Amino acid sequence: MESPVPVASVTTDATGFRGWVSAFLQRHWRSIIVFIPFAWLAVFFLTPFFIVVKISLAESLIASPPFSKLLEWGDSILPSLNISADNYAYLWEDSLYVKTYLNSLKIASVSTLLCLLIGYPMAYGIIRTQGTARYVLLLLVMLPFWTSFLLRVYAWMGLLADQGTINDLLLWIGLIDKPIRLLYSELAVYIGIVYTYLPFMILPLYANMEKLDFSLNEAAADLGARPASVFTTVTLPMTWPGIVAGSLLVFIPATGEFVIPDLLGGGNVLMIGRVLSSEFNANHDWPVASAVAVALLFVLLIPMMLYHRVQSREANS
Repeated sequence: MESPVPVASVTTDATGFRGWVSAFLQRHWRSIIVFIPFAWLAVFFLTPFFIVVKISLAESLIASPPFSKLLEWGDSILPSLNISADNYAYLWEDSLYVKTYLNSLKIASVSTLLCLLIGYPMAYGIIRTQGTARYVLLLLVMLPFWTSFLLRVYAWMGLLADQGTINDLLLWIGLIDKPIRLLYSELAVYIGIVYTYLPFMILPLYANMEKLDFSLNEAAADLGARPASVFTTVTLPMTWPGIVAGSLLVFIPATGEFVIPDLLGGGNVLMIGRVLSSEFNANHDWPVASAVAVALLFVLLIPMMLYHRVQSREANS
């Protein structure tokens, strides 16, 4: 019979292992904390992204799945690589996709500007409010997040319909003699996007303005600067990071928006999100749809890269 392992030896080994783990965590805790979110992004963002890129380089087939394989094994030992860039060339050759991209960028840019023009005074007013009223106003800004996004869009459909609340009110006041077309128009899409993404503009501006030192405004006024000059030379430069952050939070999701153009714009307003859905679901052309998605991602990366470059220059200066 084998002699049993001494209890003291097992206890010493366990204690030594725990000590090694504790020392390892103390030395590398920063790397572990950073690794966890990066691993999450790698699994749930990079992996699907590479799958979409792979599909975008395939050929469309009437099969299941409706695209060709990237690697095909024949008689040879090494597999043959089937890569085609025709889908990306097709996006450039077909004017529909170019116009849709440009229209999406236009709607997103105008919506971002409108959100900034509306959200900046609101954030400034909230930050200058004293006491409990400030937190009540901030709560009212966040209140739409407590309601379903889809439900809010459907509510706007009821407001903008030909027999909806807005037309009934205008008829009752006497400003119009017959209902005007509001729903299924570009105006309805602008209203929906601005209403939906306005809190994403206000909250970064509020967070930035909360750190401002308003004594600088008072000092500029004491030196003879007019209110407009104080705003352009003192307040606006200090709130620039909040403006850029809020604009990116509005512009990026608005460019690829699908629900609002589909419900409020109907088939009259083409945006890239709606075209993407049509290619996947109606046309079953997954390679072209994947190429549309990849191209859209690179279009949205441009403002992020510009913002990062501006931040790097400011940090180095």
